Amino acid sequence: MFRLSKGAEYAIRSILYLSLQPEGKVCYSEEISKDQEIPPSYLAKIFQSLAKKGIVRSTRGVNGGISLLKTPKSISVYDAIVAMEGDIFLNDCLLYEGFCPRDPVCPAHVFWKSLQKDFREKLEGENFENLARNARVLEAAKPEQRHRRRQRQ
Repeated sequence: MFRLSKGAEYAIRSILYLSLQPEGKVCYSEEISKDQEIPPSYLAKIFQSLAKKGIVRSTRGVNGGISLLKTPKSISVYDAIVAMEGDIFLNDCLLYEGFCPRDPVCPAHVFWKSLQKDFREKLEGENFENLARNARVLEAAKPEQRHRRRQRQ
């Protein structure tokens, strides 16, 4: 079964959390860890990987914390996954041209190659600006949020 690692899932949730903040806001990792229910030691490793890929900035010191290095629109879900897991391959035969000696005679190879391309394009096409927008819509649609808005009116 194909499955995202916990690291990739946590990276996506962490980037989404940062994407929901005002632009340029620096967040404490403890705050993200608590809100997203990610173990602090694991989150530190995630942010190291994301920083190496130029997705987040980690600043030490009194005013330190974590912030996005890029705009949410310029960070794809694919970027987050690759930062944690490396490139995604749905089947070993797709690792590189000629890896599988059965490529020329395998009827499934063309299917795997097409599926890999479509999957990657879908992940590259979804950015964190879109995910943040969806998160805001879901938050606004919660029954308690609608009730509070009506009370204020």
